[in-house]
Amino acid sequence: MSRLRDRERNAILGSLRAGVVPRVGQQHIQVGRAAEIKALIADIDTLADGGSAVRFIIGEYGSGKTFFLNLVGSIAREKKLVTVSADLTPDRRIHATGGQARALYAELMRNMATRAKPEGGALASVTERFVTQALQHAGQSGISPEAAIQAGLDSLMEMHGGYDFAAVIKAYWRGHDSDDTELQQAAIRWLRGEYSTRTEARAALGVRTIVDDSNVYQSLKLMARFVRLAGFGGLLVTLDELVNLYKLSNSQARNANYEQILGIVNDALQGSAEGLGVVFGGTPEFLMDPRRGLYSYEALQSRLVENRFAREGLVDLSGPVIRLTNLTQEDLFLLLVNIRKVFARGEPGEALLPDEGLEAFLDHCHHQIGDAYFKTPRNSVKEFTQFLSLLEQNPELRWDDLIDRVQIAPELADQVPDAPETVPAPAAKSQESPRPAPVHAPRDDDEDDELASFKL
Repeated sequence: MSRLRDRERNAILGSLRAGVVPRVGQQHIQVGRAAEIKALIADIDTLADGGSAVRFIIGEYGSGKTFFLNLVGSIAREKKLVTVSADLTPDRRIHATGGQARALYAELMRNMATRAKPEGGALASVTERFVTQALQHAGQSGISPEAAIQAGLDSLMEMHGGYDFAAVIKAYWRGHDSDDTELQQAAIRWLRGEYSTRTEARAALGVRTIVDDSNVYQSLKLMARFVRLAGFGGLLVTLDELVNLYKLSNSQARNANYEQILGIVNDALQGSAEGLGVVFGGTPEFLMDPRRGLYSYEALQSRLVENRFAREGLVDLSGPVIRLTNLTQEDLFLLLVNIRKVFARGEPGEALLPDEGLEAFLDHCHHQIGDAYFKTPRNSVKEFTQFLSLLEQNPELRWDDLIDRVQIAPELADQVPDAPETVPAPAAKSQESPRPAPVHAPRDDDEDDELASFKL
């Protein structure tokens, strides 16, 4: 590890101390999962060649899904792709009718990142890069700047919504040409999906449409084409916390989101979304639950079912679903070694804790929560970071005097609303097992969900 700057070091440690994934510097602490990373790098190369890709990263709570998604994003940016990312919440969904889908799109655009701007907020610079390249082409070919802009946007016209998208880009160029910052800001607002009414957008930019719940996915495909026109390899979209779709109590809303996911999967598998890759992050329940998960939608189940020959240790990473393997004890040991190096700023001989201290810490974790300390390592990493922070700020303390104060709790999943309860049959009644819920057909209502909690 090369010497770390204080800014990067503090960002990594601050995130780990709080139990969240760092946005920068993931490469300094990454361990294990080489095969999974290699599979995603192949997808990134496919996007750079004009193809499309979709992946579902499946892992338990605290197993490192978010870290893996962020690491893939950083690799994509190093390979000259543009990345956008967001977490799904009750107010942000893939499909909705009350503004939640537009809110998800707006969050994605706010988090747009490139290699030059990895922290986000790169939409304006991507647009500026397209305009600058068009003006350079105009100067070299002797055509007018407006003609060069139009020629660069011609390929967008064949796509749904492409005419207004191109009109907004041209409005940004006019603002750039005349130093009209208000017009430029209005164009960026439209591209971010921040206009809530067509009237407001028409008054500001002269366009008749906006990004709304009905065209979010089409807008993402337009943006993927646009970033390629701006000189980037493609657009990688990462959506985390998809368990929030699993938690939706309204089955019609849940199935509408699953239908949108099905459209994304179909486009990616058929190669019809040029330069667009989507990576979803979720739990095993979100994928496999036959009542609420993706497997409750028959068309998705048939596309996402895993290779039946991949048994007894065999792994197939060519399908859309990638299950994150658990970290081994050796992996976690190396992870803690890397965190120790981050504390030392990469300087050899500056470690706060000797190797025997690391071994004692891991042994203490094992006695507290068993194998969960390395299979779902988030809490172990958080406590270790806080442990080293205390040693750093109190150099008179001995590590072996503090080990017993470390309290590790197992990772707990959030409680799912309206989850079905199991009601044991009365002893005097028939012992026949209740009829299982059908796996294939999507439900039109939630009657079963409501009756599942009924108790005598």
